Amino acid sequence: MYALKALAIAAWIALAAAEQQQGYLGFNSGATLDDNKAKQQADFEKEFTTAQKLRGSPGSFNSVRLYTNIQSGTTDTPISAFQAAIATNTTMLLGIWCSGTTSIANELKALQSAVSQYGQKFTDLVVGISVGSEDLYRISESGIENKAGIGAGPDAIVNFIKEVRSTLSNTPLSTKPIGHVDAWSAWSNSSNSDVIDAVDFVGTDLYPYYEKDKGNLFSNATTIFNYIYQKTLSAAGNKPVWITETGWPNSGPTFGQAEPSIDNARGFWAEIGCKQLFGRTNVWWYNLRDSNPANKEKFAITKDLSTAPLFNLSCPAGSGAPPSINNGPSSAASAVAAASPVMYMGVSVLLGFVCWLV
Repeated sequence: MYALKALAIAAWIALAAAEQQQGYLGFNSGATLDDNKAKQQADFEKEFTTAQKLRGSPGSFNSVRLYTNIQSGTTDTPISAFQAAIATNTTMLLGIWCSGTTSIANELKALQSAVSQYGQKFTDLVVGISVGSEDLYRISESGIENKAGIGAGPDAIVNFIKEVRSTLSNTPLSTKPIGHVDAWSAWSNSSNSDVIDAVDFVGTDLYPYYEKDKGNLFSNATTIFNYIYQKTLSAAGNKPVWITETGWPNSGPTFGQAEPSIDNARGFWAEIGCKQLFGRTNVWWYNLRDSNPANKEKFAITKDLSTAPLFNLSCPAGSGAPPSINNGPSSAASAVAAASPVMYMGVSVLLGFVCWLV
């Protein structure tokens, strides 16, 4: 009897926390591991499970942003992250890789195959589709200076967006919002305005750490973040802005005046994540695990995908962020908070029944 009452209370707390959370919370996930080997379904599942069970997380991090639809090492096979997302009930911001190519036919073929193979259990988890990632930044003056790699111009991105809309027009994904992800500087460049006109949402990657021309001491991180975020919002006009990458590295080289450290990574999480983003907008933090060996900066908030993070993830009371979950070794609340909206309804019914029993 007492055990049933405890379960009912835990479920009520979890449901109350879920109702307070607005916007998707998640991380980014590349197609390969840090040794350049292709991630398999088990690798993605471990990531997604860890994200949902992070100790003290402010809400449930049960969403993921992907960069491609194609399984690494194949031509057009759907990425195994799709199966992992279905298995863990993880929502997805899909990505179509657009840099260094004149065709996204293989990306679209992989996506269409996933729709045919997995059906509604896949499409229901898709929250949006990003056509490209930082392509405009890569061809900009700063992108070239920083050797960011091969990019694509606004005309190419707009044409790719039109192709995606046309290809998906008669599929269950036709109603999903389509956007593009880029750096704030690309969005605030008026020469890229046609891309803003073409999208349903603007995805932006915001890193005060890399803003060395703005006095990027950690003590200035909030000021810099607010400036570049506002620049993006202004450029976006009436289009919603989704935070697709942000974070502060816990180790690596000093960049300008910015110093990586666990303390600074925690401080950025608290000041930017807790006080401005979590539970108030769509945000995919960078990152749960490091998987790009070319990046000297390391952003992972966990070691070896442990559910015990490198620093305390809970947000201060009054910060506006969702209350922390997964606070014990076994938490009924965390299990409910990680569930789907349909599950919330089911648990609500179960909660009423349990309360009637006790």
